[in-house]
Amino acid sequence: MSRSDAIRNQAARALLAVGEGRSLDRALSDEVDAAHAQSGFARALVYTALRHAWSNAAILRRLRSEPGRAPPPRINAILTIGLTELRFLATPTHAAVNESVEAARREAATSAGFVNALLRRFLRERVSLEAAINGDREARLEHPAWLIDRLAADWPSEFAHLCQAGNKPAPMWLRVDARRSSRSDYAQRLAAAGIESRPPVTPDFALCLREAVSVDQLPGFESGEVSVQDAAAQRVVDALDAQPGQRVLDACAAPGGKTAAIAERTAKLQCVTIERDSVRAQRLRQSLARCRVDAAVLIEDATEVQRWWDGVPFDRILIDAPCSGTGVIRRHPDIKHLRRPADIAVHVRDQARLLDALWPLLAPGGRLTYATCSILRDENDLQIAGFCRRTPNARLLPLALSFPPGMDLTDVDAAMAVALWQNPSGARDEDGFFYASLQRSH
Repeated sequence: MSRSDAIRNQAARALLAVGEGRSLDRALSDEVDAAHAQSGFARALVYTALRHAWSNAAILRRLRSEPGRAPPPRINAILTIGLTELRFLATPTHAAVNESVEAARREAATSAGFVNALLRRFLRERVSLEAAINGDREARLEHPAWLIDRLAADWPSEFAHLCQAGNKPAPMWLRVDARRSSRSDYAQRLAAAGIESRPPVTPDFALCLREAVSVDQLPGFESGEVSVQDAAAQRVVDALDAQPGQRVLDACAAPGGKTAAIAERTAKLQCVTIERDSVRAQRLRQSLARCRVDAAVLIEDATEVQRWWDGVPFDRILIDAPCSGTGVIRRHPDIKHLRRPADIAVHVRDQARLLDALWPLLAPGGRLTYATCSILRDENDLQIAGFCRRTPNARLLPLALSFPPGMDLTDVDAAMAVALWQNPSGARDEDGFFYASLQRSH
């Protein structure tokens, strides 16, 4: 096996692993040799194949002479990888076909001719095949039907754009540690290293890179002078509005980016972080140590308050709630494949439990900020509305955050919460996020 077709076999196995229920990160770790010279190419193949799985599947169904009879899973995965390469990557056509054929031959010698025939037929009929699948809503929007329906119900004017934005690679955002550098100074260091960046109007310490780079190339990354964090996630600093010396709880803290962002901007905080998973808690500790943030790390279920709370109220509480992740699909395309409709109700129930359990820990006059990386209303403004109905001493606070232009948000009160995403004008290219802040009156 040549090194190039070996990497396509690895990519196909990773693609299959996601189809069987493994996360994308786990599938890549298990199936792709990180030491291989083309491991980055394999990752690009898998990410792109997952983003465009529905249109690829629709085309493959049309290419097969017996549409109801699919090839064995590994051969189908190799076909999908090959089709992805032909449709979306810059590999020369003959190389993409030949290497896919060799990858198929490695799996089953009798399949090589079949793969060759289908990929060459695609090249001959590409224009008509691409046109034919436009009538298939899943293929056109590259999302499962149930999720398209949910987005259409929540955002009737914007759902098609939201799907399309979720199918694009995300930019690489950085957060500069405000304690150690200004944004402009760090941008100059990047430029000296040959890395081009641009500053948004807000957040104040964010930079967006023109092209993604390895963190090893970022000046001062290992010493915590800069971190990788989407601009939407960095807005937690303004949403929480922590003040120097306050006691702050981050109730779902791993991997630690939001805790670090808050601590970097606010002096002398007393930070308590909670993470129920021990492996994620270890990553949380490592992240906080790299960023030079002093915080207590508790491995607990945040809702089991009696197990971990010392009885001292918190001035600020952040609930970065477990959610569907529908606002970060562009970074995690496996979400489209792994989420199920029933998962949303489970998240909504767990989010409500967190809100109800942690609210009594907030000091009178204190602020609780609820955040998700979801763009589904059940997890966002409807969740907060339900909490306010059952919590008389909770008052929604205005947020110093702006909506992206060009969005119809008449059903959401801009004074209470904000949903961010890549907007059609391109003026903002952030993940889909929701924030709401509530003050305890007594």
